[in-house]
Amino acid sequence: MIDWKFCDTVLLDMDGTLLDLNFDNHFWKEFVPLKFAQQQGLSIAEAKQQLEPRFKSMEGKLEWYCLDYWTKALQLDIVGLKAEISELIAVLPHVMEFLTKLQQSPKKVLLVTNAHRDSLSLKMEKTCLQPFFDDIISSHDLGFAKEHPEFWQLLHQQHRFDRAATLLVDDSLAVLNAARAFGIAQIVAVSKPDTQQAKRNISDYLAIEDFRELMVGL
Repeated sequence: MIDWKFCDTVLLDMDGTLLDLNFDNHFWKEFVPLKFAQQQGLSIAEAKQQLEPRFKSMEGKLEWYCLDYWTKALQLDIVGLKAEISELIAVLPHVMEFLTKLQQSPKKVLLVTNAHRDSLSLKMEKTCLQPFFDDIISSHDLGFAKEHPEFWQLLHQQHRFDRAATLLVDDSLAVLNAARAFGIAQIVAVSKPDTQQAKRNISDYLAIEDFRELMVGL
């Protein structure tokens, strides 16, 4: 699995890695279309038909993750709507055990997320995970989503980690590809980011279903 002896920095994604992606999937695929339908006088099916291509066109761009952008574009209070269903925010199984073990080690642990700061604040408030990290970096602070090489260059300028001694865990294959291109040595994919959906088959990367698999040797 992971060679922990040669790892001194751990980069962890948030949504779909530490937190159940069910919250975000339900929010964007069901709750936002429902509220948009009510606002526009549409059926939910019509709302989804209008929203899906708009969402698709922004995937991988910083705007896709930007709550300010969608608040303006859809004329909906996106931050307020997230708070309405915040009871769905949940930590994935065995994440707390893993983070506790990391905290007891000398390794530097960074939360590296595409989440907008407002979403990040809500999720940290709900999960109390913030103390486990040496720093929390949102792609919105750097101006580029994690899918882009510029994000990794700027992150490296800020934190000066040794790429050869760094581990990244993320559920997004596009992000993992960008990190690999940047030279991050150890890369792990999360195969079951959403507890309500089936496990994904991932062949390009070492993949885990839960963090117990990474704790060997830590």
